Amino acid sequence: MSGNGKDTAREPEDLARLFNARANAGDVEGLVALYEPGAVIAVGVVKATGHEEIRAFFTKLLSRKSEFPPVDTQPAIRNGDLALTSALLPNGDVSVEAARRQGDGTWLWAIDQLRIRPSFPHRD
Repeated sequence: MSGNGKDTAREPEDLARLFNARANAGDVEGLVALYEPGAVIAVGVVKATGHEEIRAFFTKLLSRKSEFPPVDTQPAIRNGDLALTSALLPNGDVSVEAARRQGDGTWLWAIDQLRIRPSFPHRD
């Protein structure tokens, strides 16, 4: 179901579920289909812009990683056709994304910060 319209994000929260399923299936094209054509992905200092760079990024990522465990998806924060999505990853990192409602009512990510390591102040 890689971007063929059969399994699309009808709500912004659907994007994380689709990402997980497609990543575990090794479906690079399905992952690319979750992003707008000019979307930006950032992981640390690595940045991919547009479908071509995003495709290359996921091709490399999927060649190294075999399983993507489920994430704790948080409810999206919406403002009209924009939504902030986020998820707590099993290792304690957080992913944060900006999604946009498309003309057909589906949602795609425009910006994806794949991993942020939270740093909390030390309490005595």
